[in-house]
Formats: sequence, structure tokens, C-alpha cells
Amino acid sequence: MLQRSNNYKTMKVSESKLKKMLSNLFKVAPEDINDDTSMDTIEKWDSLNHLNLILALESEFNVILTEENTVEVISYPLIKIVLQEHGLQFTA
Repeated sequence: MLQRSNNYKTMKVSESKLKKMLSNLFKVAPEDINDDTSMDTIEKWDSLNHLNLILALESEFNVILTEENTVEVISYPLIKIVLQEHGLQFTA
């Protein structure tokens, strides 16, 4: 489902930038954001904050998410995959 090719130019971005954005949005410590982070593990990740997440990802990383992308980004690993599909390459 998430294995799509893209025509986006690759842009390197620090993974800590994504963690900080998620931390601010969901009011959790950045060090608590990891591969287990999802809608099921973050109390404040409700439907309203999911919409805020979409807007924040588009603004922060200068991407336009498709309708399909908006329902795919339900965990930290899936957020990274979708952003990678849009040309972002995460660095430590």
C-alpha cells in the first residue's frame, strides 16, 4: 500500500525536527517519540489533532499530502515513510 514511486526531489531533514514537531503538537517529550508511537499510544492524538498533524506536516516539510496519505499517517514510522515518498530523507 505504501510502496509508491515518486518524482520528488530528495531533501535531507533531521529526524529530530520531526520529533520536535510531533512533541509540540501532542504535548509529549521528544524522547518519547519512537517507532512505537501511534494514535494508540498518544492520548492527545485524536481526530482533531490528526487534522492538525496533517497541516503541520504540510507546513513544516513543504509537502502536499494526498487524501490517501492523510489516512496512512497513523504512526511515527508511517509518517516517516509518507514523508520519504515526498522526497524527504531523514538524518540522525
